Amino acid sequence: MADTKITLPGSETVTLTGQTIDKLIRAGDGDAALLYLYMLKTNGQSTSAEAAIALDKSKGWVATAMTILKRLKLVLLDEEEFISGMRPGDVGTRSSMSTSSNDDFNNTDSIFKEPKNFTEDEVKNEILSGSNFSVVVDETQRMLGKILSPDDLLRLFGIYENLRLPPEVILQLITHCINESLKTGDGRAPNLRYIEKAAYTWEREGIFTLDKAEEYLKALEIQKSARSEIKRVLQIKDREFSPTERKYVDGWVAMGFEPGAIAIAYDRTVVKTGNPAIAYIDGILRNWHSKGLHTAGQVMEQDGGRKQGGSNTGVNINARSGSNRPDAQKHGAPNPDEMERLRRLRKKIRDD
Repeated sequence: MADTKITLPGSETVTLTGQTIDKLIRAGDGDAALLYLYMLKTNGQSTSAEAAIALDKSKGWVATAMTILKRLKLVLLDEEEFISGMRPGDVGTRSSMSTSSNDDFNNTDSIFKEPKNFTEDEVKNEILSGSNFSVVVDETQRMLGKILSPDDLLRLFGIYENLRLPPEVILQLITHCINESLKTGDGRAPNLRYIEKAAYTWEREGIFTLDKAEEYLKALEIQKSARSEIKRVLQIKDREFSPTERKYVDGWVAMGFEPGAIAIAYDRTVVKTGNPAIAYIDGILRNWHSKGLHTAGQVMEQDGGRKQGGSNTGVNINARSGSNRPDAQKHGAPNPDEMERLRRLRKKIRDD
């Protein structure tokens, strides 16, 4: 395959070899492709921190995308330079992100610095020092209604020190985990292992402020509401979506389909194939998406039928508010009073 030349606005050009394009396509990862294009744009001279800022992504996002590019042998990494000077658990503040035009590759085992392991004495001394972490411990114990064990404290300190989540964000994370646990569990408060796992997700998503946390939780609630509506449309009962089903469903939500349109696609699939094949439903929806048809009314109008005012569900799954759900503040949605309390706590911590 011949080299492919991409012309950018102005006089800028970048050249991708056919081999490189094939690798990126086979990887099927848009994040890695985006980071690679940025590296080409900057001639591989940017740092990981600069890439995160330029692309409006977290350092965790850069690290994940970089891992894929490394596996594809599309980057040359100086590991020592890459991790030097960085905070534990973060991507290095200086990196050699040179793009590779051939298969030459520095086969290092890892581009990450391992999170630091702490001792119980280190955590105890941190608490006794009266640092912000001591405030986090007190608030966490109050919210969970128990005294944290030594293992709990080690996990919590790892979130605080390795992931560098601000105290108020950690507490909002714990509030969210408690709400989720009460909704889906047996009514007991979550353990620190569960909270730690969620913390790594928040770090990868770049949630380092209360505003970002609020935005993330609202989007999560909308997504859950949409999944619930679509599950009803697909007549799935007494079970959750499989990973494959969830991938399809989230794709439909991202494209802007309302439940009514999905219901029509479902019905036509059953009539055509005799079973609700989700890949077939997806094919119908993608065809409609290419034509800008996302509601039941639009589909029926396109088919020459009677134009309808909306779907039989009356819910727009692409809405950006919780107005269609009276209980939108329940179970995981950000509580305004709690968010304000955490903002006051943040101010207190900074003033101290």
